[in-house]
Amino acid sequence: MVSGLHPSSVVQRLIGEETVSRPSEEQQVVLDKYNDAKVAQSRQKDDKTIDEKTQLHIHDPLDYQGGSFLHAPRDLDVDFHSEDGPDKCFLPKRCIHTWTGHTKGVSAIRIFPNSGHLLLSASMDSKVKLWEVYNDRRLVRTYTGHSKAVRDISFNNDGTRFLTASYDRYVKMFDTETGQCIGRYTPKKIPYCVKFNPDEDKQHIFLCGTSDKKIVQWDTTSGDIMQEYDRHLCAVDTISFIDDSKRIVSTSDDKSVRVWEWEIPVDSKYIAEPSMHAVSSVGMSRNNRWMVCQSSDNQIRVYDAAHKMRLNKKKTFKGHKPPSPGS
Repeated sequence: MVSGLHPSSVVQRLIGEETVSRPSEEQQVVLDKYNDAKVAQSRQKDDKTIDEKTQLHIHDPLDYQGGSFLHAPRDLDVDFHSEDGPDKCFLPKRCIHTWTGHTKGVSAIRIFPNSGHLLLSASMDSKVKLWEVYNDRRLVRTYTGHSKAVRDISFNNDGTRFLTASYDRYVKMFDTETGQCIGRYTPKKIPYCVKFNPDEDKQHIFLCGTSDKKIVQWDTTSGDIMQEYDRHLCAVDTISFIDDSKRIVSTSDDKSVRVWEWEIPVDSKYIAEPSMHAVSSVGMSRNNRWMVCQSSDNQIRVYDAAHKMRLNKKKTFKGHKPPSPGS
């Protein structure tokens, strides 16, 4: 008998030479109610969104012709609207600038569409910042609207709006120029990635990959969920559009790559090999033919996105090494 415990309130059993005590049925009911109340309180705290705020850091948001900072600068010897790539490509040799302003780690960076004269950064400090790439490389605007770290961000085609996905279980849409929050969406789970549909007539639609294995398709005009793609077995890490936005490619912690037809919730192709690892990041080539995948086995793999999503074994890049313990 454990000292100080009444025999009717505690059930005991002997294991070897140890005495294990556990609550009675009445006490267990009280404990379960207390735990349920704590869980509900925690969920309510997580679901509570904060007021969206924005701060403009530059004193000249308009140029001499009345154009905002979203317009590419005209005083540089750079053709921001050229569709041709650079004549030469070379390895970076030195750091020319460091943007400093976030108080915690940066989780995502997106270049402004078409011109690339601005960049958007999301951070674990729950803030999103817009920076200049040229001239003085100033901090332009700060967007605040999440209570937890921001995991992913995504511009629309012209850069006038962008989406933020946060660990507070909210996806929010901001106006890039004014900083106003113009949409709030919650999948009730942690959104891992977000992506606007690239089609010009579908700029009101975006996809969100969540921690509960689903890809959710939202209509921003109505705020309703239009479709759910639910075939993965773990959290969805990335979403990419291929074949002129007619198909979607998703990667997941379940170590698979799945290809979907637009608005058809059954995967048309399933790629999974025993040697595969989870793909945590994906980049598309300029002509959208090649899909470059960052794999958790420290390799970079390339898939032919134009022809049946086949792995190009001749274009597998190795050399990265995992950090040593304690580094």
